[in-house]
Amino acid sequence: MKKIGLLFGMEQTFPPALVEAINSRDEGVSAEFVKIGAVTLAELFEYDVILDRISQDVPYYRSMLKLAALNGVRVVNNPFWWSADDKFFNYAIAAKLGIPVPRTALIPSKNHPPDTSSESFRNLVYPLNWQEIFDYVGFPAYFKPHDGGGWKHVYKVNNVDEFFDAYSAAADHVMTLQESIEFTEYYRCYCIGRKYVHIMPYEPRNPHHLRYKADFAPTPEMLALLNDLCIKICTMLGYDFNTIEFAVRDGIPYAIDYMNPAPDADRHSIQEENFAWILTTSATYLIDLAKQGRQVPTEYSWSKLMTPEQPSLPAGKK
Repeated sequence: MKKIGLLFGMEQTFPPALVEAINSRDEGVSAEFVKIGAVTLAELFEYDVILDRISQDVPYYRSMLKLAALNGVRVVNNPFWWSADDKFFNYAIAAKLGIPVPRTALIPSKNHPPDTSSESFRNLVYPLNWQEIFDYVGFPAYFKPHDGGGWKHVYKVNNVDEFFDAYSAAADHVMTLQESIEFTEYYRCYCIGRKYVHIMPYEPRNPHHLRYKADFAPTPEMLALLNDLCIKICTMLGYDFNTIEFAVRDGIPYAIDYMNPAPDADRHSIQEENFAWILTTSATYLIDLAKQGRQVPTEYSWSKLMTPEQPSLPAGKK
């Protein structure tokens, strides 16, 4: 009997429903919540697959999952790449591959990180050429962490004064300043297994409980384009469980946010129809993965897509 383990935190609806969905299928695969204590180098993991929903907040779990992967457990998502990834690098890869992204600049933290001083930053040219950055990105813009989620420390800035207020508030967070795409349509898309895609009209300007109540819908051509972009993005990053958000301006979908390897799957938050899709699709994918047997991770996916001849396109240009 193959076994799938779910590693999660405060979630209440998705993990138990997924365990029930997997166990209700007579396919020689069972599922349960992961139980783990202290871990030794000789640890024998009983799981063939682990779905990770929480290690981004619990470093102990992240280190444990790396050992599990080393022993052939298929961890969704790959803990090695997830540890190394950041959103700014995501934008850089997408731009290299010709995927439209907003103009984005990496901004050093306003305050020194813990255990550093001004001497730690001898290589940093300061003050920065702020006008050059503002001219490149433009206003309005979004000022947000280069590696984060949950809309924490995200600011919309409309001018220079608002930027510097946000910069002070960001303290020791490394940030990005990103062009605001004034969109006519916005889509949030699940991508599971780098092949199953679920596209949801999404209105981030609505109150939280109404964000999936949008007054627009994708054309067949837009559906096909978004489906292809989701698969391309998740393939280049090696994510098997992710959400990708697109803001559509002048008919062009700009990839806004696609480092979400533990995306919201709460039944009440994402609405019943979307919950049913992610539940059924996750169960199917994880069962198929368990049946394939254990495998140690191979090299990261994005490097396979790069060639010396690959054109470097300006961010946001098609």
